Amino acid sequence: MTGARGEAAAGRFLCADAARARVDPLAGTAPYGSVWILVEYRGGWPSNGFDGLDLHPEVKARVFSAAQRLRARILLVRRHGRTPAGRPRRWAVLRYASGGDQRQHWGTWERDEELSGIVDALEAPGEPGGPPVVLVCAHGTHDTCCALRGRPVGRALSERWPDAVWECSHVGGDRFAANVVVLPDGVYYGNLDAEASVRVVGEHLADRVHADHLRGYTDLFPPQQAALAAVLRHAGPAGRHAYDVVTTLRDDGGWWVRVAARPTGAPSYDVRVRSHRTAPHRLTCRGESASSAVVYEAVTLRTAGTGPDGLP
Repeated sequence: MTGARGEAAAGRFLCADAARARVDPLAGTAPYGSVWILVEYRGGWPSNGFDGLDLHPEVKARVFSAAQRLRARILLVRRHGRTPAGRPRRWAVLRYASGGDQRQHWGTWERDEELSGIVDALEAPGEPGGPPVVLVCAHGTHDTCCALRGRPVGRALSERWPDAVWECSHVGGDRFAANVVVLPDGVYYGNLDAEASVRVVGEHLADRVHADHLRGYTDLFPPQQAALAAVLRHAGPAGRHAYDVVTTLRDDGGWWVRVAARPTGAPSYDVRVRSHRTAPHRLTCRGESASSAVVYEAVTLRTAGTGPDGLP
């Protein structure tokens, strides 16, 4: 027996298997962010990703400092399989802004010093549009499940969209492997296998986001992500920009989130979201201590303005 099932049969703890057995909710688990830095690195990835690379210290410090100022996330990337010799390594700065404005800036590097171009790119607006970038977390030195579940997904997606797909380092939520992130859209999907990933990414690229496998949009906060996922589950798949979160009110019981449709005239929804902490569990393959996670749950969904305590 091979693969994830073989590992599990051998008695090894696998966080993604455990999370699926517990039916850990996906909605509301995408980390917040709107700027990403991709650095192609074809050698072995350290467990801590970019921080652990043996690069010129001054260059690495400059890139890291510039990324911190914008709260940008730095991810190592590589193509699935072998890359032809002589092809220059690439880097990218990808941005998402409210309203759907997307920007990309790509460059190449051979010497460490050439990564300083990332710093300049972070200070420039970048080019509008550009083809989507599909990332598959396959960071096995960070978490076993990311490799066991991520590599087959990376292979399947690369066979279908070879120019769009990259394997990447840790994106968060190891227990939801295989994780896929579509940029600059900033959309996280989880609990994917090879077959499901081709279907989910194909639908996304056709501008149909489904609630199944959706972890969230990275320009929204967790209760907003959970509310939007509930709307998609109720109303059916929709485009990445088919809805806006227009109001979020916090009270002692949780949040009321209004999700408004584009264009106006289509149904909008008020969603009640509550949160709670789970019992402690092992949440990653590498971490042996138990931790609790915060779960965001949509408990009420109604057409906007139809309830006495609805949003104004």
